[in-house]
This record gives sequence, C-alpha cells and structure tokens, in this order.
Amino acid sequence: MQILKFENLNKTQQEQALKRPAIGVNPQVKTIVENIIKEVKEKGDEALKEMALKFDKVKLDSIKLSQEQIDDLALKVDDELQEAIKIAYKNIYKFHKAQETQSIKVQTFDGVTCKIITRSIEKVGLYIPGGLAPLFSTALMLAIPAKIAQCKHIALASPAPLHPAIAFVAKLCGINEVYQMGGAGAIAALAYGTQSVEKVDKIFGPGNAFVTEAKKQVNNDSVAIDMQAGPSEVLVLADDKANAKFIASDLLSQAEHGADSQAILVCIDENLANNVSKEVSLQLQNLSRKEIASKAIENSKIIIAKNLEHAISISNEYAPEHLIIHTQNPNELLDQILHAGSIFLGEYSPESMGDYASGTNHVLPTYGLTRAYSSLGLADFMKRMSVQELSKEGFKKLAPIVEILANAEGLDAHKNAVSIRLESLK
Repeated sequence: MQILKFENLNKTQQEQALKRPAIGVNPQVKTIVENIIKEVKEKGDEALKEMALKFDKVKLDSIKLSQEQIDDLALKVDDELQEAIKIAYKNIYKFHKAQETQSIKVQTFDGVTCKIITRSIEKVGLYIPGGLAPLFSTALMLAIPAKIAQCKHIALASPAPLHPAIAFVAKLCGINEVYQMGGAGAIAALAYGTQSVEKVDKIFGPGNAFVTEAKKQVNNDSVAIDMQAGPSEVLVLADDKANAKFIASDLLSQAEHGADSQAILVCIDENLANNVSKEVSLQLQNLSRKEIASKAIENSKIIIAKNLEHAISISNEYAPEHLIIHTQNPNELLDQILHAGSIFLGEYSPESMGDYASGTNHVLPTYGLTRAYSSLGLADFMKRMSVQELSKEGFKKLAPIVEILANAEGLDAHKNAVSIRLESLK
C-alpha cells in the first residue's frame, strides 16, 4: 500500500491523499436507467420478466413469490446459518427497539400547547442486492426497523433467483411481499408499481451504479429514498501499539466489497505502517475475492500522522463511513470524533461485527456525507408531525404578537386569519 507522511505534504497533496475514487455518473448509465424506468412504467411485469431473463438469465412465471415458495426456499438454509441469523436478528432488534421515542408535549406560551407525534411510513420497499454477494445481512438491517416502526406494507425486492438466506430473513421478519426483481427495474417497480408490485412511499437499500442512479431519478420524481450511497469505505486510527495483522484484516474486509471501495489507515508509527502494508499483501493472497480487493487497495493508502491528535484531525477531515479506533484507550478519543457513520472501539471491535451481528445498522452515509447524515435507524422508517392547540385565552394573548409579525412580512391574509377571530371575541 502507498505510505504517506502527512506533514510532509502540501495542502493540495493532502487533499489529494484524502480524495475518494470518482463516482461521477456515466452519461450512458443515466440514459440506460431512464429507459429502464420508462419500460417498467409502460410494460409493468412484462418489462421486469424481460430484464430478469436478460440480466439474471432467469425465466420467471411471476414476479411476486408466494408464501409457499418463500417457505420452501427458507428450508434450504442449513441449521448453523439459521441459528447465526437468529442471533443477529435478536441483537439488531434490541438495538433498534431501544430507539423508540416518546411523544413530546410542551406548553410554549400560556394557553398554547405544542406536540410532536410520530407515525410510521405506511409503505416501504427494501432492495437487497443479489449477484456475487447476496446481502441477507442487509435484509435484516432494513426489515427489522421497518417491522418495529410498524410500517403497514413492507416489500422486499432482490434479483432472481432469490437466495434462500434472503427468503429465510423475509420469513423471519414477517415481510408482506417478496419480489424477484433486480437492478434499476426493481427500483422503478417499487416507485411506480406494476400489475404485481405495489407502489411504495420510500425505498431503502444499496446497489450498483444502476440502482443508485435509479434511486436518484425516482427521488427526483417525488418518491422518498433512504440515502444516496457511494462506494463503501473504512478509516482505521491506530497508535504505535496496534496489531498489524488485525488492521490489515480490517482494511481488506472493506476492500473486498468492491473495486471502488477505499480503505485508509492513519497511524503515528512508521514501523506499524510498513508492517501493515506487508500484512495486507500476505492476507490478500488467500482471499476468494482477491481480484476485487486488489483493485480497491490501489485506491487505498496508509497515512502517517505526527501524533494521535493530528491523526484524529485527518479522520475528521475525511469523515469516514466506518471508523475503527485501534488504540490502547479508544473511549478517551470518542469525544474528539466529529464525523463518522459507525465507530468501532478497540482491537476486538472489527467492522465485520457491525456489518452482521453487534446490533448497529450497517446502512451508512458514504463519501464524506457523515458530516451531515446519520446511520440508518428506526427514525428513517418514521415521520414526525407537529400539533398545536390554542385555548381561547391562549389565542387572545398570542394574537397581537402574530399580527405584528404577519404585518411586518406584508402577509395580510395571515394577519386577517388572526384579526377576524380577535374581533369575534370582543
């Protein structure tokens, strides 16, 4: 891996060192997605079946799976994996259940009561990628908070043929409808509906460039989405006593996600930097996704900071999706961390734990968006509504204030809505 001493770089070089791989949308991808969305709108299920045959090489009789089909697929999951999924389910459920909030009720002024109440998003669509790595773990991360939020209609879409582990999760979580459809076509179907697919209010889930572009396009057409997610990334903060083998394994666990993923180590010890670089090369040879991880490592680097405080400032500047604090006293650094999607404290808290079973959600903002966005949670499946109620006396006391404010903004009708009522009370 490339090793850089950060303090020896000028400002431009430092910015370049923390630059992510380009994710600009290929104009061709944009056009292809536009055409796919148009086809799904016009031809519905027929278009989805054609896409399944073209992209997934699967001939479908129907898009929607019956409960019997889901049950049969779920039975193919071996007992060991079933038990592991159930433990992950319990941990994720416990963490997200704890995120439930109480309604807020405040008397802001004499006779004026304001409330915040929450309601679930009524219909949600969960997109789960298939292909080389069918992400049944993502199905858990999306379905569990949707169920806790009590969304009335929870639909899951994944490319054909549906992976048995995804079917098992769908059954475990009580998903309402499961569809065999993938890519931009699946996003279009969830956004606009077809003969078999019910239109949803919000779409969740990761995907490739086509899925990401489709989410962007339907979001511009009044369908809500969870977030615009770019390539996955990790930053490891390490002191001089950190374990090079552990760090290398963390960097590679991120690198195997995709060729455009990025893994960065920020450390304070040159010997550690060299040892980690060597260890990455050794561990890489034994990975089943060696080719993918190797390309990601080309986008990755090791940065040497002058001290731990400097290392933290570099991390905050990068604002990583995943942050692993691999130091002797990681909790002591937590207050100084300003931007990160999910934080892993200590040498026995690898990112893999959060990806699967610790309980936190692995759907996270990327590409520096942790400066303003949060990890997916229960609140993403809910919406807030504000409520206000004024007694007659409260109205009379607050009315003159509102008249002054409305008059200052030149909004006569706003003022009249108050003044007419005041007049009626005389």
